[in-house]
Amino acid sequence: MTLAFVTGGSRGLGLETAKALRRSGAEVLLFATDRTKLEIAAADIGANFKVIDFLDLQNSKMVLEEAIAEFGVPDTLILAHGVMSEKMSKTMRTSIEEWRRVLSINLDSVFLSLNILGPGMVERRSGRIIVYSACLGRMSGPGNAGGLAPYRISKAGVNALVRNFAHETGLGSRGILIDAVCPNHTRTDMGGPDAPRSVEEGAETAIWLASRNFEPATDHTGVLWEDRNIIPW
Repeated sequence: MTLAFVTGGSRGLGLETAKALRRSGAEVLLFATDRTKLEIAAADIGANFKVIDFLDLQNSKMVLEEAIAEFGVPDTLILAHGVMSEKMSKTMRTSIEEWRRVLSINLDSVFLSLNILGPGMVERRSGRIIVYSACLGRMSGPGNAGGLAPYRISKAGVNALVRNFAHETGLGSRGILIDAVCPNHTRTDMGGPDAPRSVEEGAETAIWLASRNFEPATDHTGVLWEDRNIIPW
């Protein structure tokens, strides 16, 4: 049985991805901040859970280390947590507190997760990492600049981190796959009830990446995916 760690696992895209992993037979460990929602989600899909708050990186480090000690190194890591920045959070209107809140949860935590969980995967020469990013973090394409500065920049940082980590680990040649996913505007708590895509549609590419066949000579990792297609950073 494979082992999957899923952050943001109490709701939305994280929970939808976790459901698919459970259906495939994986043992799943959910991470999120809200204990009550975590307990409900874990009971619903038959998963274990750990409370984590990525605003406290030192405590989060301890939680991740405890998870490895208790459950082992994951075969699959899904990083689906994240927050949106305040509506008027342009660069000159954003407080230091808001900047740090968004960057800590959206970017610093991704570094922390790779830093703590990655070494065991590398040593085992096997692991799949899928990070939910955003098209708003792209440096090209439509609508990629202006406003929501902490959110956009945090996701641009996530994209850069994914690309860099992929090159550090041999672009799949050493058994480690890492990819970023743009789920597009999805009906989650963040996306709102009027978003055009269902949570099933938003999670589909991440679920596919978690189980796809991969040939280092012909396939790609360390890239940004949208609807199973690679799109420019």
